[in-house]
Amino acid sequence: MNRLYHRADGFFARGRYKQAGSLFLKALALAESSFGPDHIETATIVNNLAVTYKYTARFDEARQLYWRALLITENTYGPDHTQAATIFHNLGGLEHAAGNFAHGEPFARRAVEIRERALGPDHPEVAADLAALAAILDGQKKHREAERLYRRALAIFEKAFGPEHYEMAVNLNNLAANCYAQGRAEEAEQLFLRSLALKEKLLGVDHTDVAVTANNLAVLYKSRRRYKEAEQLILRALAIFEKALGPKHPKAALCRENYAKLLRRINRQDLQD
Repeated sequence: MNRLYHRADGFFARGRYKQAGSLFLKALALAESSFGPDHIETATIVNNLAVTYKYTARFDEARQLYWRALLITENTYGPDHTQAATIFHNLGGLEHAAGNFAHGEPFARRAVEIRERALGPDHPEVAADLAALAAILDGQKKHREAERLYRRALAIFEKAFGPEHYEMAVNLNNLAANCYAQGRAEEAEQLFLRSLALKEKLLGVDHTDVAVTANNLAVLYKSRRRYKEAEQLILRALAIFEKALGPKHPKAALCRENYAKLLRRINRQDLQD
């Protein structure tokens, strides 16, 4: 089972979520037969399978799995354990991915509360919870509170891991989007570029996380009438999403929508360098 689990984890790390989900499902069947359906080892695999389902937009199935994992975890360790915080974090992330920002906020705040009490305010896992909460707040246009949380999380991550860690890349992207939403386009551009370069270095040029930042930067360039750069980035992001996630995935659909908007803009105005 461990070998199967690690193979699934490897696929997940490379952004190959469908393959990871298939292997996690097999690992879950083995865990249930070996440990039982309510064992904490089973809950770990249930949680990881839910994460893969979130990334492939199987939101309802993911939600059911997270609640199953949370019930097992709370029954095993109690409601204030850090493993419960992890699942609350994931529940918030699921609702963020599904666009249910207000519904996800209480889960994200609960994760921060549990983890901060258990680990202290400057722990990297607390920073991850702060960043997740910030993204949900951004979705509700609570940009100023979100920015404070992003900057606090980045300071913790940089102190703990250094300036070139994956968490830095993710949160630079998110802070960039926050700055752009508040009308600070030049600052946002520099943050997007830092995030993109770091993601490419850490993950490779064809990872879906790279596509996320490429698409975001393209939207910014479109707004600044830098159409050629925008088109290159959007087409790159779209190709990555369609290959990794399939053409029907919400991220691919959003990218196509952004490209259509760009084409409509180009038809009205001349391309500029």
